[in-house]
Amino acid sequence: MNKIHSRLMDEDKWAAIGEGAIKIILILILTGILIKIGKAAIHKTFEIRMKMPLRVKERREATLVKLLDNILSYVIYFIALMMILTELTIDVKAMLAGAGIVGLAVGFGAQNLVKDVISGFFIIFEDQFSVGDHIKIDQFEGTVDSIGLRTTKIKTWTGEVHILPNGSITQVTNYSLNNSMAVVDVGIAYEEDIEKAEQVIREIIENIPLDNEDIVSPPEFVGIQNFGPTEITVRVVAETKPMTHYGIARMLRKEIKLGLDEHGIDVPFPRVVMYSRENKDGKVNDKGEN
Repeated sequence: MNKIHSRLMDEDKWAAIGEGAIKIILILILTGILIKIGKAAIHKTFEIRMKMPLRVKERREATLVKLLDNILSYVIYFIALMMILTELTIDVKAMLAGAGIVGLAVGFGAQNLVKDVISGFFIIFEDQFSVGDHIKIDQFEGTVDSIGLRTTKIKTWTGEVHILPNGSITQVTNYSLNNSMAVVDVGIAYEEDIEKAEQVIREIIENIPLDNEDIVSPPEFVGIQNFGPTEITVRVVAETKPMTHYGIARMLRKEIKLGLDEHGIDVPFPRVVMYSRENKDGKVNDKGEN
């Protein structure tokens, strides 16, 4: 009883406990202030970027803001926890050493997971591609369905969804960053008047309405592209918004075909020529050759 009474009446001990409690409260208050200041700085930085001409997409900005907020909170909370444990006279160094050994053991078994998370972070941070972009990764091509820190989901035009670990993504082709080009090759028969056909095609593309929001610049007649076995190939191009060139090219082919038919200009088609040879006795060989 005397020992307990002496401990309870030990002023130095109570002073140390009070001092430690005050320090812990101050650490918690400082932690909250630092998190608020850090998040405000992150949000302010992205607000400034939103007003700049070169900026990332809004959905990418929201993803980055949330990601950086979480990282900031985790780092500050971890530091605050270590400081509080130190004030509670807990050996933090021994704890970190033990955690380091355990973490090392786990790390060897989770190398791919760590690689995926780090790769996912840089994919998001560097704006390599975004949700809705049309990309190609190795043999997989389609629209980005979702991006996470560990995996990326790509949806093909036939509906399949490919789930790729971010760590396996080494090379990406993004078709949605810049405008596309619709390329239409038109075959003209050698028997036709090429200058007339060229003039007709120019008139056709000049009369195509430009109110289509997917067309960036008016279609342009490039000229003769190639000489084929049965046709002369001419080319028409048009600049379009990203990944809309397929539809614009189909529309151009239809309009050009209708215009050529209207002016009596034939599009070449495969032809088969049959001939025969006479034998020495004057009889006709009934075998034909193509």
